[in-house]
Amino acid sequence: MADPGSLAEPGTPEAELLSRVDLARLPRHVAIIMDGNGRWARQRHLPRVEGHRAGVAAVRDTVEAAARLGLEHLTLYAFSVENWKRPRAEVWTLMNLLKEYLRREIDTLVRHDIRFAPIGRWRELDPSVVATLERGIAATAGCRGMRFNIALNYSGRCEIVDACRSIVAEFAAGRRVEIDEATLSRSLYTAGQPDPDLLIRTSGEMRVSNFLLWQIAYSEIRVTPVLWPDFRRRHLLEAVLDFQGRERRFGGVGEEAGDDAGTPEPAVRPDAAGA
Repeated sequence: MADPGSLAEPGTPEAELLSRVDLARLPRHVAIIMDGNGRWARQRHLPRVEGHRAGVAAVRDTVEAAARLGLEHLTLYAFSVENWKRPRAEVWTLMNLLKEYLRREIDTLVRHDIRFAPIGRWRELDPSVVATLERGIAATAGCRGMRFNIALNYSGRCEIVDACRSIVAEFAAGRRVEIDEATLSRSLYTAGQPDPDLLIRTSGEMRVSNFLLWQIAYSEIRVTPVLWPDFRRRHLLEAVLDFQGRERRFGGVGEEAGDDAGTPEPAVRPDAAGA
């Protein structure tokens, strides 16, 4: 349940940021590419897996903060199809951290009325991981607050391929289907959810990494140099404030357009705050 006032203690930087947030104009859906775990560990002369362990704390704080703020949807990019190229020990650690996170946090998700939903080809993961994910889905099925999507064994291109396969299957079953944007959208993993208003990428990398390729067509993008293990609610609030300071045109002309109205703005705006 949304409870913005509990996000920050009075007099803290977080409280000052929260005081500037327009709670009536929150992004409905925020998606985050969590990046920088390995770099965080390397800077501290630690094994890469320690960066992933530290990243769990960032997930916990961000999910809780997003729910308290009143976001309707939060999607975190946790494990891509391409991540299978990583060392086997690192993948094993990531999967075990995922299971540990869910076992420890499921009661918190329920308490905050957060509905948990993995997206991607997650059913192809190890059976023990699938079983843990299914328990999380079942435990939070009755929650009506924020929907928390976690992208696992995910690829934006694979998602579009799977959507096309679903549409073809409908044709094969004898159902008449119109091939249009609405049909494809309802066949995606995020069917029934609004597209992300805001996409956040940590660690300063300027790419979308095959994430929600269809859905982010008109998302506002914020790139922060903060490495994911250091990301906290303060950085989420900064991103929301940045979002609220932008004019969303969706290909149209803004209210204050001048002679250069036909010149598109940069698609990605790096920020220096919160480094």
